[in-house]
Amino acid sequence: MLPIVVIVGRPNVGKSTLFNRLAGRRSALVADTPGVTRDRKEAEAMLRGRQVTLVDTAGLEEAAPETLAGRMRASSASAVATADLVVFVVDARAGITPADEHFAAWLRRQGRPVLVVVNKAEGRTGANAALEAYSLGLDEPLAVSAEHGEGLADLMREIADRLPAESEQVAEADRPLKLAIIGRPNAGKSTLLNRLLGEERMITGPEPGLTRDAVAVRLTDTDGTPIELVDTAGIRRRARVEQPLEKLSVSAAIEALKMAEVVVLAVDAIEGLHEQDLQIARLIEREGRACVLALTKWDAVTDRNAARRGVSDRLETSLAQMKGIPVVTLSAVTGQGLDKLLPAVRAAHAVWNTRVATGALNRWLEAALERHQPPLVNGRRLKLRYMTQAKARPPTFIVFGTRADQTPEDYQRYLVNGLRDSFKLPGAPIRLQFRGTENPYAPD
Repeated sequence: MLPIVVIVGRPNVGKSTLFNRLAGRRSALVADTPGVTRDRKEAEAMLRGRQVTLVDTAGLEEAAPETLAGRMRASSASAVATADLVVFVVDARAGITPADEHFAAWLRRQGRPVLVVVNKAEGRTGANAALEAYSLGLDEPLAVSAEHGEGLADLMREIADRLPAESEQVAEADRPLKLAIIGRPNAGKSTLLNRLLGEERMITGPEPGLTRDAVAVRLTDTDGTPIELVDTAGIRRRARVEQPLEKLSVSAAIEALKMAEVVVLAVDAIEGLHEQDLQIARLIEREGRACVLALTKWDAVTDRNAARRGVSDRLETSLAQMKGIPVVTLSAVTGQGLDKLLPAVRAAHAVWNTRVATGALNRWLEAALERHQPPLVNGRRLKLRYMTQAKARPPTFIVFGTRADQTPEDYQRYLVNGLRDSFKLPGAPIRLQFRGTENPYAPD
């Protein structure tokens, strides 16, 4: 029997849109009118290697049992009773309502694992609004936009991680590491994939743009690690992308990046780092993926010391947010340096999965505050009191304190760099969130 994932929430918070996204097809009707979904709808879906049964439910409402709304509520309650995981959806735009708080308390009494999903959280503003969902007391909320597809990869991964282990499910050790090869056209991505596979799986040649679709293949590393490897079309500057087919190819490449755990950014070592390479690297960082920089065509580089210095200097000045990103020099044609790539990928994956104990984090925070105390904001000094790690993949930390949400960016960078150095997180995207606490003595 497949694990059952039940999606619940108030009417019109986007449950059916989320259900369709996770199912990978338009199974449930979607409209702006509340109450479109009345009966439970089921669909099988593959979420990060876990086959599950998704259940879409009617909106939770307080109503008399004999009414239509009451019968819909009873149907939803029956679904929750069978769930291996309940996905409780709230609306970032509306904020946490009394109805959300009521049903959160009801869910806590059901004795089922609950994942809070804050939907309609487009962009940075929506992600900040998602922090309000902590008040529900149901663990770490996850911000997504089902309509725009934002945060779906993280949600799928979180669902898969929270499902119970079952004999028919793929064991954790057998799940493939999701790896994507990304880069500009003609950077040697397909040649690199062929060399890793040991066969001419992808068509290669001097013409840029031979690869059009994102192509996934399986391989097993020398240590037995299964890897799902995706080769993608080259990503050019948006202004140069004119043909509809190329637009689709670039969209598929970006989607592969979002679904990956580790991204190998292939850079032509002869040409060095271009601005477009850095733009792709920044996209990888924004999506929160681990990254390994592969300098391809290394066999054709004449002055290798100068090439290394040029790349190192450019990374230091233009990609400080990924300080310590691993760089591997290789030639896919000759095989030179190829044996270093997958170990670097595994190491980056391990850093991306790092969890730090709360005690160690707070000892570090205390020392960091002593070395460089928080700045004054509007004439008053910020008081950062404690921190915790909300999740890994990528490492995400929350700092709590009086007016912590007003922490200036330069002080945020100081803390991020300190975390990176102290807990050995080279190259990994680090998410640092600040949550202010109320001062009961502050004047109204």
